[in-house]
Amino acid sequence: MSPLKYLSAYPDQTQAQVRQLIAQDKLGEALLKRYPVAHEVRNDRALYQYVQDLKSEFLRNAEPINKVAFDSKIHVINHALGLHTSISRVQGGKLKAKHEIRVATMFKDVPLEFLRMIAVHELAHVKEKQHDKAFYKLCTYMEPQYHQYEFDVRLYLTQLDLSGQRLWT
Repeated sequence: MSPLKYLSAYPDQTQAQVRQLIAQDKLGEALLKRYPVAHEVRNDRALYQYVQDLKSEFLRNAEPINKVAFDSKIHVINHALGLHTSISRVQGGKLKAKHEIRVATMFKDVPLEFLRMIAVHELAHVKEKQHDKAFYKLCTYMEPQYHQYEFDVRLYLTQLDLSGQRLWT
């Protein structure tokens, strides 16, 4: 059977369960049962407000986020669901950093939990640059179900890869 590229880091037993759902053509059904509706964050302004609300709740002392937007140029094929960029500029005698968060446009029509996972992930990069233990600790502080949501996003990407059909449209 073909490899599950989005789930390759998971144990063989987990992959076998996913393969069984795929063979029974029930992967999409299982995701829809767990997450029946898509979120209402449809434009860049709403996304910016959503991310700012998360930031003010969990990262009050972090540097400000200057821009948050959906980006159609981000492709999952490049293993990116979202991007955090930091641009440093010298202004006077000080070094100023501008932080931007971009989320792949395909996440306009997904459950709020998926969007939250991506937003939390990108916000965590404001404080922690590397994907290390401290980074994931911060992610789970902001969203206790972070790892479950990440796994479910990977299931959705697998479903999308196999069928080409979006579940929440």
